[in-house]
Amino acid sequence: KTTVARALHRRRYLVLGGVGVILAVGLGALLWVRGNGPLRIDDGWMADLAAIRGPALTWVSDAMNFIGGGWFSIFVVPLGGAALFFLLGRRWAALVFIVAVAASAGLVQLLKSLFGRARPEDILVAVDPGSFPSGHTANAATIAVVLGLLLSRRWVWFAGVVWVIAMAFSRTYLGAHWLSDTIGGALLGAGVGLLVWVAFSVKELPERERVAARGRSGRER
Repeated sequence: KTTVARALHRRRYLVLGGVGVILAVGLGALLWVRGNGPLRIDDGWMADLAAIRGPALTWVSDAMNFIGGGWFSIFVVPLGGAALFFLLGRRWAALVFIVAVAASAGLVQLLKSLFGRARPEDILVAVDPGSFPSGHTANAATIAVVLGLLLSRRWVWFAGVVWVIAMAFSRTYLGAHWLSDTIGGALLGAGVGLLVWVAFSVKELPERERVAARGRSGRER
């Protein structure tokens, strides 16, 4: 892509990322002003999920709870993903991955402390205080967006969307979050992923092209 095209893409992603973060914070502020109680859609969604709870869905949701949170998501996922990019010769991509996941997690904790929304009462897993925004969903959205931008493959974007939706579903299914918490988490995570990538794209894009060129050269020998 030309320099102008790259600049336009960065500007577009910068705007989208900023809008995502602003919408997430705005939603949290709106909920706080309303007293942090559940919205009508929150109550309705929670009631529907309670009616379909069963062993299979609970097992899957428990697995996603483990993968998307705790030590696994804090250490294994970001360090593992960064290590893979590093081994592929994409050091800036590795840095983008780690910084985005860390920034997303940090903002989630900041907003949880700022808004102090109570979680639903019927929770099936152990959780920490603070319901808004959903950290699991934010983490899933950040990883989905960052991998989509770094790998530039349609199937990665599709898989990322499916993963975020599945994670949001599992968080509400387990009663750990209101639906509005997961919406805020998805907006925040996606916004942070876009903003971090834009911040490093001047270095990341040329590196990606160099690595791709070396790969083509090696196959042609």
